[in-house]
Amino acid sequence: MESTKADKDVPLTTNPGLSFWSSTPPVYAETDTYGKPLPRYRTEVRSRWTKDNLYFLFICPYEKLHLKPDPHPKTETFQLWDWDVAEVFIGSDFENIRHYKEFEVSPRGEWIDLDIDLSKPHHEEGWKWNSGFQVATRIDHPAHIWYAAMRIPFSALDKRAPADGITFRVNLFRSQGPDHKLIVWQPTMSDTFHVPERFGTLKLSTRSK
Repeated sequence: MESTKADKDVPLTTNPGLSFWSSTPPVYAETDTYGKPLPRYRTEVRSRWTKDNLYFLFICPYEKLHLKPDPHPKTETFQLWDWDVAEVFIGSDFENIRHYKEFEVSPRGEWIDLDIDLSKPHHEEGWKWNSGFQVATRIDHPAHIWYAAMRIPFSALDKRAPADGITFRVNLFRSQGPDHKLIVWQPTMSDTFHVPERFGTLKLSTRSK
């Protein structure tokens, strides 16, 4: 996956037609965790970066939403993964790949960020960490598509300053619908998303699309 540089930070937008998003190449999360195609849920993901932040846009087709009954988007939502979410797992440490960060957002703007260390018996305890990331979401009910944008501070991801050519270990996911379909970019070949050996890569780039 390639993330192309933007000249400056912009207000978070979920409009994929704006040049901020359309000028960077997409990837697609379109299989289950074992690599079986899920064409009805083909999820487009794009990424941009600036000197301070890393951005993601998810375009998520759905049949039926599975939403938490009492949303509280202004505060972190523990166990948000039990409902419809889009997720980014990202790590900067290529030596210890079992340590990475997890970012989730729901169709209604609920969120959670976690500092994951799989060497710990209860890695979900990492939800107490706070990255300072921000989200924006929109549901297009007639089209059965929901959109989510994330802005993640680089200071939460890496000690290195962002620059052309820097690479992160990344995977992209969705949990979808009452039957909890799992949709992935890089198949984990497991029932869980937490298989860092199966992550792909995201490269920061300064070139145009």
